[in-house]
Amino acid sequence: MIEVRELTKRYGATLAVDRLSFEVSPGQVTGFLGPNGAGKSTTMRAVLGLSAPTSGEALVGGRPYASLRRPMCQVGALLDAGALHGGRSALDHLTWLARTNGIGQARVSEVLEQVGLAGVARDRAGGFSLGMKQRLGIASALLGDPGILMFDEPVNGLDPGGIRWIRELMRDLAAEGRTVLLSSHLMSEMELTADRLIIIGRGRLIADTSVRDLAAPYGRGVLVRSPRAAELTAVLAGAGATVADDPAGGLSVTGLEVTGIGDLAARHGIPVHEMTPRGASLEEAYMRLTAGSVEYQAAVEQAAR
Repeated sequence: MIEVRELTKRYGATLAVDRLSFEVSPGQVTGFLGPNGAGKSTTMRAVLGLSAPTSGEALVGGRPYASLRRPMCQVGALLDAGALHGGRSALDHLTWLARTNGIGQARVSEVLEQVGLAGVARDRAGGFSLGMKQRLGIASALLGDPGILMFDEPVNGLDPGGIRWIRELMRDLAAEGRTVLLSSHLMSEMELTADRLIIIGRGRLIADTSVRDLAAPYGRGVLVRSPRAAELTAVLAGAGATVADDPAGGLSVTGLEVTGIGDLAARHGIPVHEMTPRGASLEEAYMRLTAGSVEYQAAVEQAAR
């Protein structure tokens, strides 16, 4: 488990993280979200002992990261894919990391194969594309076969096939009972990958919830299609629902759930060809929730709000 307890971090007069508390449990992918400047990277650095808290604490497996004897065997992390020596090969990069934590050479070969870099293992990492560097960073995180994994924007630079691979890898790691914390700005990918979400803004916790529960309050009713739309509109309106023509065709109904609409239609003998609940996307829910926490906002974005 990752535990953040009343974590506060100041850089001079700037308050980057403000009494932040949350837990990341094993067996699920936890998404870590927030606008630019929200404090996500600072928090992850504090968890990994790269940034000393002003107050509070961040623990991995109940202990500070700095107290771990073989940290890569307990915690794997990718914060910056460019943090490598460009003159070294992928094989050499992983080999020296392995030696610092008592990890055998066979494991180096395993992770190179796992991330798809076995064929370029002896090539200099400095010549790698961003996507290849991301794969090498992921290999570094997996090297010690740790139970806790942290990734900051791991899909940057990856093609669609690589993005799908990352998604499946994260879910597979969680299914093995590992603790997986994933930070990303790609809401569409987070919606497909994460089980739980931790959202922060201006260094404070905004939400700790599931993907489904986050979007539920912003639902947009039910799309209904019927060859007797006028009759159905009158029946639904009489039951207290709000009914409007949907731009995509059919009726947009709010104020009644699918079961209530179906029961009313059946009672009045009105055929219904489609009933589709339409919830807000994760992106829509996230944008509404963090609207007051955005540090940098263009004029067009302000007008849209």
